[in-house]
Amino acid sequence: MKGPTISTSNDSERMGSHENRNMVGKTVLVTGASGGIGLATALGLAEKGARVAITGRNRERVLAAAETIRRGGAEAADVFVADLSSQREVRRLAAEVVERLPPLDVLVNNVGGYWHTRHLTADGLERTFALNHLAPFLLTNLLLDRLGQAPSARVVTVSSNAQAMGKIDFDDLQGSKAYSGARAYNQSKLANLLFTYELARRLHGTSVTANAVHPGVVNTSFGGEDPAPVQRILVPIMRPFMKSPARGAAASIHVASAPALAEATGLFFTARGTKPSSPRSYDAVAAARLWRVSAHLTGLAQATGSLRPPD
Repeated sequence: MKGPTISTSNDSERMGSHENRNMVGKTVLVTGASGGIGLATALGLAEKGARVAITGRNRERVLAAAETIRRGGAEAADVFVADLSSQREVRRLAAEVVERLPPLDVLVNNVGGYWHTRHLTADGLERTFALNHLAPFLLTNLLLDRLGQAPSARVVTVSSNAQAMGKIDFDDLQGSKAYSGARAYNQSKLANLLFTYELARRLHGTSVTANAVHPGVVNTSFGGEDPAPVQRILVPIMRPFMKSPARGAAASIHVASAPALAEATGLFFTARGTKPSSPRSYDAVAAARLWRVSAHLTGLAQATGSLRPPD
């Protein structure tokens, strides 16, 4: 499902400039936005005039992030507190979004994490797979009807170039037989692309598009809860050469807002434009299988959104 290359219109937009306010009247939900790339994405879209809603698992941090957005010139920032590694929390979040927000114009699936050692969620699932893949899969499906109520809506999922090293191990998705933090992360980022491309196929002919982005190597606290030994050594050395969160958010902001991308779907973007993803990411058979497995793991074995055709 390789699409044409689409470049940004100019260097200032590529770098995340927010001179225009083409998002006025639009509502955007950004997950994992209490700091880092998520907060920078929310700030950038708010500067373009969007009504921004953000999620975070820590109430104090997400409230502080909302205040930062307001200080940046936004009239308000809607706050939702939820730990998206828990499917119960994802469902509660979706219900609150439907209750509190108007139809969504953009959903940015930004939340994600890395853990060197194997952790289980409240649902008994491996945390990397649950947070990085199942959370956006479930939340997007639960909000499809809400997205479909907007004249034109976009789903933007933050993946990574780590997808190129990923492989979906259907015999051990949860890493219960053999776990590696890097392998689990790479698998989850490949899953983001398989999900995005399958979602784009399923939404063909509707008013909702689906694309994925690579933010680059960004200077945030990502992976800091449980870093690998090599991270402890290399990250302090690499920090001066990493992107700022604002530069890391440029791709998400562009794909979420650029008028030229209103009909672009099923593509993988960096801040410079589209790029091919790994050959494994275009495996439609694996994507359909991952969708079925994910639907089962999240209790969505039956289609829930009117925009989504039956499995």
